[in-house]
Amino acid sequence: MAQKTHSGAKKRMKLLPGGKVKCKHTGVRHLLSPHKSKGKRQASKMTYVHSANMNQTRRLLNF
Repeated sequence: MAQKTHSGAKKRMKLLPGGKVKCKHTGVRHLLSPHKSKGKRQASKMTYVHSANMNQTRRLLNF
């Protein structure tokens, strides 16, 4: 029996053709008043999963 993909991870991350995984930054949903404008602006953009977390991401996304 094949292992299932983590349903929470597949909603939040996307596997790209080159092998990278695209995801969003954290910290843009609520409690934004103490944050600087620069940090909010940069956090609203997409990012890639760091290489240190790729083993865990592979386990969640089954690739």
